[in-house]
Amino acid sequence: MIRLLTFLVLNFGALYIGALLMGGSPAENEWYQSLDKAPWTPPGWMFGVAWTIIMICFSIYMSELSVRYSGKKLQLLTLLFSVQWVFNVSWNLIFFNFHLSLFGLIILLILIFLLLVIHFNFANARRVFIITLLPYLIWLSVAVSMNFYILIRN
Repeated sequence: MIRLLTFLVLNFGALYIGALLMGGSPAENEWYQSLDKAPWTPPGWMFGVAWTIIMICFSIYMSELSVRYSGKKLQLLTLLFSVQWVFNVSWNLIFFNFHLSLFGLIILLILIFLLLVIHFNFANARRVFIITLLPYLIWLSVAVSMNFYILIRN
């Protein structure tokens, strides 16, 4: 239970810091509002709902993995999680503040890669684990498509 609470705090902390770096919500960001966005861009309220679900599921996923390993394997898992955390937080700054769509797209692709590395090295592709990782992977895939659309259209 302590590990789950730790991952919940870390993951929701990442969302909070990302929002601070973004300077509010996408609805408040003039640059973002001026962009030609993908027709499949979800309404603003969906972002909060999606990220809440994603971070709860990802916290469950990481806490379950973290109890299965110790020593160097746990250190590697912690390192990969930490790198993922930094990339997740930094995307907001890179995309919304610096307006670097290409770099934002690269960060999203790196996040997907890191999640897959974690999954295939630690979860052994077990179906029970993929269920809790899937929301994050799906959302990142949608984000890649939206980011790519913005990159080519603006």
